[in-house]
Amino acid sequence: MLKEHLARSLACLVLMALAVLPLPAKASDIRVSAPVVIGDDPGGPVLERARQVRALRQSGQDVRIVGAICNSACTMLLGLPQTCVSPRTIFGFHGPSRGGQRLDRAQFDRASHFIAQHYPPSLGRWYMNTARHRTQGVHKVAGSDLIAMGVRRCA
Repeated sequence: MLKEHLARSLACLVLMALAVLPLPAKASDIRVSAPVVIGDDPGGPVLERARQVRALRQSGQDVRIVGAICNSACTMLLGLPQTCVSPRTIFGFHGPSRGGQRLDRAQFDRASHFIAQHYPPSLGRWYMNTARHRTQGVHKVAGSDLIAMGVRRCA
C-alpha cells in the first residue's frame, strides 16, 4: 500500500514538473543531443546528399565535419547553420557531372545553382565563379579558410 502511494505521489510530481517546463514552439526547435560526425567523406550523389541535408536541417541535429577530407557532395553540409568544421579538414570542390561525363550547358548551370544554394552566400559565389568550372580533380580548401569565410569552427 505504501509503495502504491509513493508511486502515485511520484507520478503526480512528474506531471506537475512537466506542466511548468517550457515547450519548444515547434518540432524543429528540439535538438538531438548526439551530433552527426563526418569523418573522411569522399562525397557521392548530389540528390542523396540533398535529402540528407534537408533531414538534418529539419532535425536541427549538429553536424561536425572533422575528418581529413570532405569532398564533392559532402561539402553541401556547409550550408547548414548547425554545421561546424575542423580547421584541419580539407574540402574538395568541383563542378557537376554525370559520373565524370560532361553535362550540357543547361544541365550544368542548373546543377551548379542547385549545389551552390547549399553553401553559405560567400562560398556559393566562389563556387559559381571558380570551383564549378573545374571538372577534373578538385579545388582544395582548408577548413581554416572556410572558417575565415564565416563557417563555424568546431570547438
